[in-house]
Amino acid sequence: MKSFLMKFCRLFCLALTLPLHLLEITGLYGMYKRLFPLLAYNITFSYNDKMHTTKRDLFRNVGKFANTDGTLRLLEIGCGSGANFKFYPYGCTVICTDPNPHFMKYLRMSMDANQHLTYDKFLVMSGEDMKEVEDGSVDVVVCTLVLCSVSDVQRVLQEVRRILKTGGAFYFLEHVVSDPSSWTYFFQHVLEPLWYYLGDGCTITRATWKDLEAAGFSELHLKQIEAPEVTLMIRPHIMGYSIK
Repeated sequence: MKSFLMKFCRLFCLALTLPLHLLEITGLYGMYKRLFPLLAYNITFSYNDKMHTTKRDLFRNVGKFANTDGTLRLLEIGCGSGANFKFYPYGCTVICTDPNPHFMKYLRMSMDANQHLTYDKFLVMSGEDMKEVEDGSVDVVVCTLVLCSVSDVQRVLQEVRRILKTGGAFYFLEHVVSDPSSWTYFFQHVLEPLWYYLGDGCTITRATWKDLEAAGFSELHLKQIEAPEVTLMIRPHIMGYSIK
């Protein structure tokens, strides 16, 4: 009965998104991509406050992947407005990437507020195709709340492995699908069509830990957590790091 109700409610929600689907087909949805960076920038403050301890714990050992001369090159996929900058170790060099060029204004603001870092460049590109970044050229890659919205998670992880030096690390913090027995799972599947458009391509039913397990890293340190202070749809998270 619950499964039938979920499918029925999802179809209803899907019908509600038809106008948004038409906007996407006609190209008019592209206007939302100009607005989304402003929304994401404001949401960042709330999310960082609620997840501050989690992020601090996640990035606490990034420095151990520095080179013998103390340098550390870090590339962030889907950096957005720079929400993670304050958690990175002093002096590391950051390469910023995002497929949405309209984040640049807010990225500059975060750079100005985090001058303990050195900023290399901002590359407008997707995580699936980072050909502008050389093989084995970075020590650490970071990806938070991004794998939910990429078109091909496995392709992104292949690119991560390519650009990481041997022994380098990939840090991640992602919301994932909930346990099938939970009401969170129910609402994730019902509201996913609408969430996709409001979240600029965000998919809330991905079991991203399976992609990480299959990505071919030499080590995977992964923990599943609940983020009780964030909205119900994205409470289930995974966090950790993989080593090439």
